[in-house]
Amino acid sequence: MGDRYMRYSASSKYEIIRTVEDSALGVKRTLQQLGIPKSTFYNWYDRYLEGGLDALADKKPCPVSVWNKIPKQQRRQLCDLALKETDLSPRELAVRFTYERDYFISEATAYRILKDNGLMTSPAWIVMKASEKFYNPTTAINQLWQTDFTYLRVTGWGWYYLSSVMDDYSRYIVS
Repeated sequence: MGDRYMRYSASSKYEIIRTVEDSALGVKRTLQQLGIPKSTFYNWYDRYLEGGLDALADKKPCPVSVWNKIPKQQRRQLCDLALKETDLSPRELAVRFTYERDYFISEATAYRILKDNGLMTSPAWIVMKASEKFYNPTTAINQLWQTDFTYLRVTGWGWYYLSSVMDDYSRYIVS
């Protein structure tokens, strides 16, 4: 019956509480058969005992205040400074802001605030796609060599480097 991380309605929780209370098997075995963890059941049961059926309803998560959130006034001041000093990077803005306002803002926070306010653009990324075949394929031996370096552990001997040079056309090891 119980799927992991499944949400139950208040009436379903109440039915499960009644089923466990009326069961002759005992709490642990009944919950095992229902597939509900004991801790979950007892959380529901405590809430039911304190507030009745209404307390079993899921509550919407409330936003948690962050203890180190930068206040709106400092955010605004940083944006004003960025508009006034357009040639400064987020790192330089963070340093200048810290010295002038006696309020520390890290480079990452300065970048995030500027980006949230549309004052910082993301760098343009060039997407390179792999081609189907090599642009200048080899047509004879000794035109292109490939190298590889590997660190090997040989039991009873220790660690050794293996360096190989392979001819691209013939695929033979040169050295």
